[in-house]
Amino acid sequence: MTTFTESASTALQLIASMDAELLTIVGRSLTVSATACALACSLGLVLGAWLGVGRFAGRGALLTLLNTFLAVPSVLVGLVIYLLLSRTGPLGFLGWLFSFKAMVIAQAVLVLPVVTALTRQTVEDAQNLHGEQLQSMGARPLMRSLLLAWDERYALLTVLIASFGRAVSEVGAVMIVGGNIDGFTRVMTTAIALETSKGDLPLALGLGLILLSVVLLLNVLIAAVRRWREYQESGVTPSLPLGVSV
Repeated sequence: MTTFTESASTALQLIASMDAELLTIVGRSLTVSATACALACSLGLVLGAWLGVGRFAGRGALLTLLNTFLAVPSVLVGLVIYLLLSRTGPLGFLGWLFSFKAMVIAQAVLVLPVVTALTRQTVEDAQNLHGEQLQSMGARPLMRSLLLAWDERYALLTVLIASFGRAVSEVGAVMIVGGNIDGFTRVMTTAIALETSKGDLPLALGLGLILLSVVLLLNVLIAAVRRWREYQESGVTPSLPLGVSV
């Protein structure tokens, strides 16, 4: 208990004093995750909206494959990307292994199925409610998918926030492809794992508290978006969320 108390006290001091090493790791982690989410969401929103409206042969098999990717372990994704970017791999000429770019790719690959699957479900539910009306007005599948996605923009905003939470809390894949190099590819999750194994509990705990705060903030944003959506649909002024749930 004494060790925990001392570590927690030192961790809070590191955060309060804006420790340079801690801030560098946090900044790099947030940058990697934000970049990965921007890439994954740009493709995932479009693909998910199309899958929510489109009807074609093999769609069921494609959705099964998509749902399978949701459960793929992050270390497996990291291993595949490692093999692709290694010197003997097909993308080895890029020289991206153990770099910022490699971590972005790993997180983007992990987030893409999440964004696509959640967007597909959201748009398909909207399609079941309003699709026939849009179709009777002459809207083609592509136009319907765009209109329905815009109509569900608040729900899709929560998808984007949740995808960032998935990316920023990832450790396995970025550890493999990034190498956890001090000053270059060390992010919050990999630093926590390393510092804990080294016995530097204050820094690990400080990073853990910041990571927990980021996740908490994301959940608050999701709750706020849901309340705002209820307000938009009902016209009742939303109250501030007292509890947060995802």
